[in-house]
Amino acid sequence: MAEREFIAVIPARFASSRLPGKPLAQIAGEPMVAHVWRRACESRAVRVVVATDDARIETALAPLGAEVLMTRGDHPSGTDRLAEVAERLGLAEEAVLVNVQGDEPLIPATLIDQVADRLFDDPEASIATLAEPISDVESLFNPNVVKVVRALSGRALYFSRAPIPWDRDAFVARPDLLETDAWLRHIGLYAYRVGFLAEYRDWSPAPLERLEHLEQLRALHHGHAIQVALAREPHPAGVDTAEDLARVRALLDTANDRGGD
Repeated sequence: MAEREFIAVIPARFASSRLPGKPLAQIAGEPMVAHVWRRACESRAVRVVVATDDARIETALAPLGAEVLMTRGDHPSGTDRLAEVAERLGLAEEAVLVNVQGDEPLIPATLIDQVADRLFDDPEASIATLAEPISDVESLFNPNVVKVVRALSGRALYFSRAPIPWDRDAFVARPDLLETDAWLRHIGLYAYRVGFLAEYRDWSPAPLERLEHLEQLRALHHGHAIQVALAREPHPAGVDTAEDLARVRALLDTANDRGGD
């Protein structure tokens, strides 16, 4: 691949504990995964591949001409599915893949480009990802909002579901108030080097990963650097629940109505 070229991969698993069949949920007349694919195609990616374990997703995307790769159904994570994609495509170790979550139909293409560029800017890093400031206490103390702390270099020091860093004095006096922008929410958009993915799939889950249920801690456990950039624009929330789906449907239906005026 040429300099700064990357491939966007969209892992799309049909099964979902909270929202079964989520990739095929209809939004503004198209399945959710089609919206994600269109967003990825707006990025600089030289190739966009949907990686799935279900033929129904392949069938739904066929009219769009999307490239779909059928993968195994027993992958424990999207990262493992990416490793299979890299192997099946015969990619070189230095090639870069961007993992675009299949449940983010509103993902801006600029963020896909940004996370890839962040990895290109640090040749020693194996992964790049994004973050954005946390401005409310509710999000900071919500274990479903993953927090990240960075070094001066921009590399991740740690990811946690806990409210890190802990303001020793302020949280005792006013735990309902955030006075600085020290807290960052991790955005689950990743760029990987293919050589790292080949190593990752052979590792067992790390002790901290098991505790936090955060697979990026496996990379830190094995000494791999993760670059974290501040997102250039707001990152819209993805679809995890039926309520999320209703919200995104309303947003895109409204946008389509305006486009038809």
